[in-house]
Amino acid sequence: MIRELDTPQGALQYRQTDGQTEIVAYRGKDTELVIPERIADCPVTSIGRKAFLSNKMLRQITLPESILRIDDWAFAYCAKLTTMILPYHKMEIGQGIFKECGRLEQIIDEQGDRSKRRTMDVAYLLAATMSRLDAFYLFDFENAGTEEWLAQWDARMQTFMSLDDTDGFSKMLLCGEEDYGSKENNLDYYLEQKRRSKVRLAMLRLMHDYGLSEPVKNSLREYLLNHSKGQSTEETWRVVLEEHGDEKEYYQFLIDLGCVTQGNFQALMADMGDRHTEMKAFLMRYHSSRSEPEDAFAAFSL
Repeated sequence: MIRELDTPQGALQYRQTDGQTEIVAYRGKDTELVIPERIADCPVTSIGRKAFLSNKMLRQITLPESILRIDDWAFAYCAKLTTMILPYHKMEIGQGIFKECGRLEQIIDEQGDRSKRRTMDVAYLLAATMSRLDAFYLFDFENAGTEEWLAQWDARMQTFMSLDDTDGFSKMLLCGEEDYGSKENNLDYYLEQKRRSKVRLAMLRLMHDYGLSEPVKNSLREYLLNHSKGQSTEETWRVVLEEHGDEKEYYQFLIDLGCVTQGNFQALMADMGDRHTEMKAFLMRYHSSRSEPEDAFAAFSL
């Protein structure tokens, strides 16, 4: 028998069997949702197949410590989902539970006893196993953050980074004849998207660098520098400008990396135009602080 539990802007549907509760569906407009540990005095132990499939509103979901199973496609196609908070303990995981959750950024163990730095970095890396690395074998709550797990994560990342940018293009053409002539089937566009994917991954790992070795750090930095403004391809700059246009931490990251220079500053300003005015001012202040005294206000002539 299916019953309902009201949420602030919707309702959870559940059923109870042998003293355990399964969440089978959700309807509503909540943006944040906390699944209770018990309903009608029975522990919530599972999230059912397709329970939250294609929800367009949810941004954050918290699962209780009592969860033991998440079934197939439980959260698939949740387009705005960015954060999952759940216990890092042994549980059964179905296939495709976060399929096409392109904005998923963090999978957090709120109850973990790890340091704050490790907790947050691992939260981002664990989410990326699904959204960026396509490495289901790394979606491992029990071992996430261990030295062995981080080594496997970085090995998978390096494999991805070392792939030829043309990898998969021929196969895509063979499988997409109905789209022949579209920009997706244009080689230059395909190569750009591949480089952007690598830039996103390199930036993610450098910004969440818990357990990252210096040689791997240096190789990621080199890749980003080789695709910064003024190079033959500029995906590092394009990803920041077009995908993180008003997020100061990304511009500070570019500065710290050495991607903002005297040589490319004017071109950066031209690309920004009248957009992202606060970030433009931030870069101008940085440029002024680095300029010779007589040039200190040259940027403001823009």
